[in-house]
Amino acid sequence: MPDIKWNSELYDNKHSFVSAYGEDVVSWLQPANGEKILDLGCGTGQLAHSIAMSGAEVTGIDKSPDMIAKAQEAYPNLHFAVKDATDFQFAQPFDAIFSNATLHWVNEKEKAIACMYNNLAAGGRLVLEMGGKGNVQSIADAVYQAMQEEGLADKKSPDFWYFPSLSEYTTLLEKQGFRVVSAIHFDRPTALTGEDGMENWIQMFGSFFFKNLTAEQVTGIIKKAVEYLRAEYYHDGAWVADYVRLRIKAIK
Repeated sequence: MPDIKWNSELYDNKHSFVSAYGEDVVSWLQPANGEKILDLGCGTGQLAHSIAMSGAEVTGIDKSPDMIAKAQEAYPNLHFAVKDATDFQFAQPFDAIFSNATLHWVNEKEKAIACMYNNLAAGGRLVLEMGGKGNVQSIADAVYQAMQEEGLADKKSPDFWYFPSLSEYTTLLEKQGFRVVSAIHFDRPTALTGEDGMENWIQMFGSFFFKNLTAEQVTGIIKKAVEYLRAEYYHDGAWVADYVRLRIKAIK
């Protein structure tokens, strides 16, 4: 996973769609009273709280200390911990593991899958949604086009997202020992908040594009990328991002 410092305030104020769409993923989980459930990549804790409303005992983990601090402040009755998706272990196994919009940040996917499997009870379920093949491709292409036109193509960062096809990720799960019972790969155009929605999105989720650039260069690249995207992704005062999602339910 890239070492990105998440801005929890910007995440909640400008990108609340992450949790809002995640509510539909919770419907696949169907949490029950008394179950022990892990929310992997819990962010600021909204979905962990939603799951806990069922009466489940929820633990949330995230790599970002800032996200975990805000989650613990907002939901003091839940348990949160700073842990990496590729290296975590709990004394007692969970009845279910839930993950929304996290696993596409994890390039060491085999390690993450092994951790999830090892921390589930026999018969336990995994429900996840992540970016699928083709996710935000237009945004990435626009940023790289802007870098190339500015003579900065040699500063391009290695790919840092992992957007697998349905067959690729389900095969990895099955290789670990999971039985995949449901899987869909679908387009989900996603509305962004405000006139500056695309700029905020790139700053929040695409900061790793720019790790080899100066602040001045970043400002210019983002401005150009936004203009490249405007004709197709800005209509009636609102921006839309070309999201493609992968949603899976599997059993240990």
